[in-house]
Amino acid sequence: MKFRTIQFIALATVGIIVDQITKYAIDHSMKLFDSIPIIEHFFHITYVRNRGAAFSFLSEASWRLPFFIAISIIASVVILVAYRKLRDDQKLGHLSLALIFSGAVGNLIDRLRLGEVIDFLDAHWYQHHWPAFNVADSLICVGVFLLAVDMILEERRNKDGAR
Repeated sequence: MKFRTIQFIALATVGIIVDQITKYAIDHSMKLFDSIPIIEHFFHITYVRNRGAAFSFLSEASWRLPFFIAISIIASVVILVAYRKLRDDQKLGHLSLALIFSGAVGNLIDRLRLGEVIDFLDAHWYQHHWPAFNVADSLICVGVFLLAVDMILEERRNKDGAR
């Protein structure tokens, strides 16, 4: 097995474990809708559950659960296929896909286990709240950002190589 594959598996596993441990801790130490101020008027730990996707998208749709499970599985497979196509020197691409994969699997586990996702990171400015999110969501966002950076760098490498 290639070292980069071992790294992918290790990073994805750590991401999934951290995501699941934090959700377990929230679920077993707080009541639904409890909130703990960390930075007043800016950041709280608030236990909520999300039946939908970002911004509770499709949370009331009767077909939402099979849809989100299918999307998560398809996304995970696409990520694995894309990962296999990366060159060994695309280290940022490897990292970004491992993060995205671990986030997708972390939220998939919640949907399979609970039918919804545990969220608890509550960023806000006084009464203006961003939707609560979790470690898996954070991994996906950071991974997508790093993937975009990698794509920009790859485009520059290709342009420099063509000169």
